[in-house]
Amino acid sequence: MNPYILPILLFGLGLGTTITFASSHWLLAWMGLEMNTLAIIPLMAQHHHPRAVEATTKYFLTQAAAAATLLFASITNAWLTGQWEIQQITHPLPSTMITLALALKIGLAPLHAWLPEVLQGLNLTTGLILSTWQKLAPFALILQIQPLNSTLLIILGLTSTLIGGWGGLNQTQLRKILAYSSIAHLGWMILVLQFSPSITLITLLTYFIMTFSTFLVFKLNKSTNINTLATSWAKAPALTALMPLILLSLGGLPPLTGFMPKWLILQELTKQGLAPTATLAALAALLSLYFYLRLSYAMTLTISPNNLTSTTPWRFFSTQLTYPLATSTVMTICLLPLTPAISALLTP
Repeated sequence: MNPYILPILLFGLGLGTTITFASSHWLLAWMGLEMNTLAIIPLMAQHHHPRAVEATTKYFLTQAAAAATLLFASITNAWLTGQWEIQQITHPLPSTMITLALALKIGLAPLHAWLPEVLQGLNLTTGLILSTWQKLAPFALILQIQPLNSTLLIILGLTSTLIGGWGGLNQTQLRKILAYSSIAHLGWMILVLQFSPSITLITLLTYFIMTFSTFLVFKLNKSTNINTLATSWAKAPALTALMPLILLSLGGLPPLTGFMPKWLILQELTKQGLAPTATLAALAALLSLYFYLRLSYAMTLTISPNNLTSTTPWRFFSTQLTYPLATSTVMTICLLPLTPAISALLTP
């Protein structure tokens, strides 16, 4: 891509998200979301591969549908209540429609079907932007409106954790596995949203750090499916040894960073008298843990068959910067002891 165009598109991404963050009016928030969508589309289609173009088209159609629903819901709200303020959603109809539109935007189950397909068609860098940055603006709106329908949020959250676990079980493509992982993590965030927005924020930040590490490792190894993971031991032995810890952190095992949000969420749900919901969510996390363990096994405990006829991939040195990866890996593995400090910082 043209080096002048890339900064403009990245600036557009940043500006769209910032406008949504800063807005108190529905039209301005909608405009920020649209800028976000339009800025990432050229990044998605930059390789002119049929899969990339197909993924871009699917992404555009789902985001356009979600944005149209959001606009319709905010106009309905203005018509019913005379209010354009984001925090003044008092009528259940627009509130439910907006929640569903934003759920479609971020890929919550049962409105998730586009996410694995779209992520599979992208390269790992754009996939990382889609899995992290693109979730910020819709999440800011969900946090602001504090949806009135609490049952809807719990249904969305539980469905997402279950589908995020089940969907990833049979996958061999890493990007699809990461998409289902994203759906499951978003489900956990939505479950606790109405009870403790600060825990939702902690979960979102830890998810970003862990996903950033995972994507960068796959990018360093140029891996897109499970089979190519087995060659990573020869490219970066130290990183291959640390990778199971990153994946188990995504799965939420103690004493790794990923345990912190799950622990806080289960504690909060139990406090609110939702022990069955907490139990179901914890059992759904075991499904996700299975496919993270599968990736760990493929990466560290198997050796690639070495009768490849093509150029052996480990001969090429990666030009990727390793400082961001080193920082995020340390954070992915070691932040659990700082739980009280992080909670105190993010709790109002």
